Amino acid sequence: MFKAVSRYFRALGYMVTGRIDAARRTLSTNPHVVNATYDNVIEEKRKSIQQFKDAIARLIVQHENKMGKIKAETDEVNRLEQLKEGAAAKARTVIGELKTSGVGMETIKSNEDYQKCLVAFNGFTAKIEEKGNRIVELEQEVTEMDESIKGHKIQLQQMLQDIETLREEQATAVAEMITAKEEQEINDMLAGISQDRTSRELADMRQLRDEMKAKARVSKELAGSDTKAQEAEFLDYAQKSLANDEFDRLIGLAGESDRENGDSPDGGGAKLPE
Repeated sequence: MFKAVSRYFRALGYMVTGRIDAARRTLSTNPHVVNATYDNVIEEKRKSIQQFKDAIARLIVQHENKMGKIKAETDEVNRLEQLKEGAAAKARTVIGELKTSGVGMETIKSNEDYQKCLVAFNGFTAKIEEKGNRIVELEQEVTEMDESIKGHKIQLQQMLQDIETLREEQATAVAEMITAKEEQEINDMLAGISQDRTSRELADMRQLRDEMKAKARVSKELAGSDTKAQEAEFLDYAQKSLANDEFDRLIGLAGESDRENGDSPDGGGAKLPE
């Protein structure tokens, strides 16, 4: 029982979904809906392009910052090189002074000034190596960012071209949709599949007119207007007949007219056929 109910509701859901999908497809063929759909897609792509531009701008800022760091590190390396050279120069001076005074190499190496110069020289060398490695890393990152920015710019150009293509496609799609809809309506009408709305309106109007005429006739008969109209018609014929008879008498044609009609000379009057 539960399975049967479940299948029933599932089938009902499928039916509703099918009707909604069919309605959506029908609505989607409307030219105004097609035009609005393209407008919506273009607007979404515009937003994506703006977000893409912002991302590229951030990459460019990072690129410039790294370039600034490379310059700063390079300047620091140059300064350290000078300090290193200064430490070596001072060490040479100390060694020269000590040799002049007859001090041996073991004493020179243990000399405090010599040791300071040696420690400074080694410290500057280590820092130069460290800075050099950092510069190499920064340069690699900058190179990768250059390639990334170039690729993003190409994608951005493609997205802009896509919008132009969509605009052209939008005009074509709307025009084709309108043309296809009109052709379908014409073909359906010719094939008798659908009826022209104008024809239906005219048929309804004619039906209404016939009904109004029929109602008028019924009202006329019920009011006795047909009898009155008939009596008026008879009176009109009688008046015309009297006028004609008077005219015939004036011109002397009354006797001949009576004889031709089979009337007696005494003017007994016309008789209706029995």
